[in-house]
Amino acid sequence: MKVRWATIFLILGLAALSVQAAPKKEIIRVGYFPNITHAQAVIGMADGTFQKVLGNDIEIRKFIFNAGPSVIEAMFARQLDLAYIGPNPAINGYLKTNGALLKIISGAASGGAALVVRSDLKVKNIKQLAGKKIASPQLGNTQDIALRSYLKSQGMKLREQGGDVTVLPIPNPDQLNLFLKKEIDAAWTVEPWVTRLVEEAGGVVLLDERTLWPEGMFVTAHIIATQDYLKKKPQIIKKWLQAHVLITQRINRDKTKAAKNLIQELQKLTGSPLPEKTIQRAFANLDLTYEPLAHSLYVSAERAYDLGFLGKKKPDLSKIYDLRLLNEVLRELKLPPVKTE
Repeated sequence: MKVRWATIFLILGLAALSVQAAPKKEIIRVGYFPNITHAQAVIGMADGTFQKVLGNDIEIRKFIFNAGPSVIEAMFARQLDLAYIGPNPAINGYLKTNGALLKIISGAASGGAALVVRSDLKVKNIKQLAGKKIASPQLGNTQDIALRSYLKSQGMKLREQGGDVTVLPIPNPDQLNLFLKKEIDAAWTVEPWVTRLVEEAGGVVLLDERTLWPEGMFVTAHIIATQDYLKKKPQIIKKWLQAHVLITQRINRDKTKAAKNLIQELQKLTGSPLPEKTIQRAFANLDLTYEPLAHSLYVSAERAYDLGFLGKKKPDLSKIYDLRLLNEVLRELKLPPVKTE
């Protein structure tokens, strides 16, 4: 009997040691939107590309968001390590923490934003929007700043400034409903909502924002990482960026196939299927990239500052980028490096 119990204790002890000796997985917590402008994240998470490149010893925990400020809040609360996000929330998060919270580590998307007007209004130029109601997705977000800045450049004043143009921050899904009800006259928004306003609500594109930028390129989405995670886990970040570059190349080689994959995953994430033609048309208005397009970020920040969204001190974004790991990846893939000039 003594021998038997000794054997049992030995087996249990070895089992306990085996459990304790099991390697603990590294974790990366990633945020992104169920949106075409975050297509690399949506597709790469769905088809397992990120997991394959990172390896099975790294666990990816995904978090789905619908607004940039929520991403920054999650990062500030140390609940998120990396995220796909628009430029203005990243700028705000960087400045509000005096540059301590995050770094931009790669580009993700360019373009895809436009000013859409109701076709029944027969509007031919921006001046004809005097007295009208124009929607933007969110107060102070990337498209909201672009809209307000453009109106200002055209000599048009908002109603609260003594003018006759009303800008209404309204979430994209609500914009579509209000467009159909003729309760708003126009919207400066981003894909796929630009296409949906045209196809489902009879809107027409009055201004494609690409026409306002050199070579039609401006940052719509990029990747940010917390400085803490960037310092502690650079090799995990590097692997993520490697996957991001490879997915970007694959999508751009065959956007038809990518659109089908994106539709399937967006339906899972949102419960709302989109027609393939909508995604294809949206893709045509958008460039997926890993280029940071830093110049457009700096311009966007200047505009936000001039409009009073970034406080009284002119923003210093000279250290907001950290592209070292991305350039290491590009070198290894024999691709040209990216710059912030």
